[in-house]
Amino acid sequence: MDIQTEKSSLPENAYRELAPGEEYKPVMPANLVFPEVTMWSVFWGLLMAVIFSAAAAYSGLKIGQVFEAAIPISIIAVGISNFAKKKNALGQNVIIQSIGASSGVIVAGAVFTIPALYILKLDVKFFQIFFSSLFGGFLGILFLIPFRKYFVKDMHGKFPFPEATATTEILITGEKGGNQAGILITSGLVGGLFDFMFSTLRLWEEVITSRVVPVGEYIAEKVKLVFQFNVSAMIVAFGYLVGLKFATIITVGSLLSWWVFIPLIAHIGNVAAGGGANIFASMSPEIIFRDYVRHIGIGAIAMAGIIGILKSSKVIGSAFVLAYNGITGKNKATDDGSELRTQKDMKMTFVVMLSLLTIIAIFIFLATGLSITIYQAVIALLTVIIIAFLFTTVAANAIAIVGTNPVSGMTLMTLILSSFVLTQVGLVGKQGMLSALIIGGVVCTALSMAGGFITDLKVGYWLGSSPLKQQSWKF
Repeated sequence: MDIQTEKSSLPENAYRELAPGEEYKPVMPANLVFPEVTMWSVFWGLLMAVIFSAAAAYSGLKIGQVFEAAIPISIIAVGISNFAKKKNALGQNVIIQSIGASSGVIVAGAVFTIPALYILKLDVKFFQIFFSSLFGGFLGILFLIPFRKYFVKDMHGKFPFPEATATTEILITGEKGGNQAGILITSGLVGGLFDFMFSTLRLWEEVITSRVVPVGEYIAEKVKLVFQFNVSAMIVAFGYLVGLKFATIITVGSLLSWWVFIPLIAHIGNVAAGGGANIFASMSPEIIFRDYVRHIGIGAIAMAGIIGILKSSKVIGSAFVLAYNGITGKNKATDDGSELRTQKDMKMTFVVMLSLLTIIAIFIFLATGLSITIYQAVIALLTVIIIAFLFTTVAANAIAIVGTNPVSGMTLMTLILSSFVLTQVGLVGKQGMLSALIIGGVVCTALSMAGGFITDLKVGYWLGSSPLKQQSWKF
């Protein structure tokens, strides 16, 4: 049955935990059918993916952070729908942002690993980059599907889903979203003009540092303390995107690194020298940060990832239960015996089959595409599957709680683990580096896709989209 109208606001219990026996009823009721996958939604979704892929790649390469594209794409989707006077556009706008948001997550999977192939001057071919991203994206989707009901339904009201909340509010408030599309265009023009003035006209420097004054230069060399501030529109805007809380955490982390750890390491080196040669005396604060302090951050992120996996052990177990229930047909159904439209996932038998085919394809890719032995390919495959599956829960959990995916940190941890494993089976030198980075690209893309996809599915849950359509068209 089709419907021609939809609610204009979310139910009262959208963001709180449900009482015993209480049920959440989405904006688009489960017993009615809405237009979702149409020529309109697929076209605009693909166009948004192309545009925001370029933007996300530039952001990731420049500042090491890939912004989540779901929010700006949602604003644009609502704006163009209002401009075209589309009726029943809510379900279609969900698909637009779901397809379009694939741009940021795939780029995040590639941008933290692929450039290293060129920096190390390895013999990399295009098909290696293409398939590492392709297979990683497939794994991210397939590994997350069994977790959907746990994260978006069973934990309703327990996880805040900050980005999904913002995206949902934009999509549900049509006229407000259309106005915001105008704001987005205006702010983009202002930011572009601002960056043009310093990057092209060189009216001022992009990075302002305390070294510009003699006192600041003296303090930087003697005390190893320096203050830097990037004034580019991208950096400033990133603080707005992540919010005050997490922008403050990032700032405090930077201050801890530059104003505490760097001077402390220099001081410890001076004391240890005991009047002898002090290697830190000739190092600039920037070099100490690169060679020492950055590794402290990597270690902290790695330990946080391990703790996250341990805390997610029950979630991982529940995913196997959900998958088993799906295969055996123990899903919740409507009174007439058919599964609810808003709770219908891809059949678990199909998910398992696709997962096996993807795993086989990855094995063939590793064995032939990287020119390694069958034994080494098997070890590499196991490394990919185990790390990708475990990190899927970490990524989804991070997105559900804080709205940001620690892709770069988990990628570094993946590279450490995979490099250790590969060296044990004889993969060393340039071939070992190439293999480790390709494996890192697959895993990184998988966990990035999983983290971004859980946002799409939560948005769809609140609004009443069909998970089956979201999952099918995400590929």
